[in-house]
Amino acid sequence: MRTVRDRDRQGKAPDRGKAPEQGKAPNQVLALAAMVFAVAMIFVDQTIVSIAAPSIVEELGLSASGMQRVVNAYLLALAACFALGGRLADVLGHRRVVVAGTLLFVVSSVLCGSVPSGDFAQSWLVIFRATQGVGAALVYPAALAVVVSVVPVGRRGRALALFFVLAGSFTALGPLLGGWLTAWTWRAIFWINVPVAVVALVLTARARIPDARRRERIDAPGAVLVATGMALNVFGIQQSSTWGWTSPAAWACIAGGLLVLAFFCRYELRTDEPLIKLRVFRDRAFTADTLVLFFSMLAFIPVLFFASVYAQTSLSSSPHQAALYVLYFFAGFGLSAQWGGRILDKRGARPTMQLGTALACVGFALWAWKLTDLSAHDQWPYACMAGAGMGLVLSPASADAVNRAIGASYGEVTGITQTVRNYAGALGMAVFGALLTHATTSRVAQTLTAKGLPEQEVPGAARGIAEAVIGHPDDRAPTGGGPTATLMRSSFEAVHMDFAQANQWVFYGMAVALGLAWLCTFLHPGTRVTDGDRETSAAPRRRGTPRSR
Repeated sequence: MRTVRDRDRQGKAPDRGKAPEQGKAPNQVLALAAMVFAVAMIFVDQTIVSIAAPSIVEELGLSASGMQRVVNAYLLALAACFALGGRLADVLGHRRVVVAGTLLFVVSSVLCGSVPSGDFAQSWLVIFRATQGVGAALVYPAALAVVVSVVPVGRRGRALALFFVLAGSFTALGPLLGGWLTAWTWRAIFWINVPVAVVALVLTARARIPDARRRERIDAPGAVLVATGMALNVFGIQQSSTWGWTSPAAWACIAGGLLVLAFFCRYELRTDEPLIKLRVFRDRAFTADTLVLFFSMLAFIPVLFFASVYAQTSLSSSPHQAALYVLYFFAGFGLSAQWGGRILDKRGARPTMQLGTALACVGFALWAWKLTDLSAHDQWPYACMAGAGMGLVLSPASADAVNRAIGASYGEVTGITQTVRNYAGALGMAVFGALLTHATTSRVAQTLTAKGLPEQEVPGAARGIAEAVIGHPDDRAPTGGGPTATLMRSSFEAVHMDFAQANQWVFYGMAVALGLAWLCTFLHPGTRVTDGDRETSAAPRRRGTPRSR
């Protein structure tokens, strides 16, 4: 068997790979710009589809729960494959995985935008939204690793902060871009990824990014277990609105998913090269950061979807107006994110997380209280307050978790935090989606009963209206001569109020999630990661040696 020295004598690099152009250092500016454009597609896609949801439902004839499956397919695939994407990046090379993931993502985007009408439309969208999520799971951890590898340790904190801020700003751009593109055609929300991907690939080629690789085993059983557990868990919760909360099948999926995830954790703790190194949770600060991110993301991703649908249904907004409504939330988010970063640098993560979770909790509760006013003018201060709280939480919690493992364990820690974030987003969509469907059905049933619909027809009619209402804003009143359609037309304003009242339960639920996040902030020890800690963590250390705090 040849040794490393033998290979070096023959002019071959051992396992580290080589830069595209030997003798030239990577261009840090171009590399950072390339990675920002690469992840921009991921961030935009988390919000842009929410604005177009009613238009997609209307044209393709999807149900409300069907549209939620489309949204969740992306989030679940991203969560389930994120850790695997990080490991593949380590094994195959960061630059190579960024390119492969970008290509998969953009091809999937084109196919999503080309979905045919008919019975296969929902399955088509679910499949290619899932492959989009897989592409995103390849791109994001590899892009972060590229930024870490090309920027010196002394400037790495500032570079990561800039990366998170620039990439995160595309999340706010998503609703506005979605409203503008949907006014032309909702299919353009997927096609817009093509020029962004081209820019990312060109900049990646010109940045001379090194393609370092490590010889490691890929934990395929772990990847299958975590994907199966998450999918079963979320599917069971989502289907409970269709099958009913007393359905044995729904509870079998939920319980089965939890059991698979428990077995995954046990397997990961016992295997030599796990997909996710769970021992990092021995760090109390990291555990607190992760719990805060989990409960915060239960609200952050769903609020973009449900606020957009509420605006287009109860407020009779156009897609562009709904985008502006969602931007109230992002206005607060963007203004507070930088302030949260400064608090993190000066005082650590705990103060900004405590302030942010408390502010977001109150903001969501007040926003929920005002939903039945059916006036965006009365709601915008509270939407801004909720967004400001989230801005104070998400970036500092993510940065603090990353800072605590920026050296040899950087990849696995990033894999854990991003898996938790996206799994929480998918779980929140399922829980709040089931809650919204149940509450809307109950409210509409009361309205139809009061209008005189025969009692035996009420459950089916209420269920049908609850499923359809998301795709029928005010200018798309239902047609037909039957008693249900006639009653629907005569009570359309009442149904708008029913939907607003149902959304109150969802937004109050989000306030509860932020309240739980606030309680989790007290688990954080309050220690702060310094530049000296970063230098120490970046240095080689013996496997299993704990990092000093």
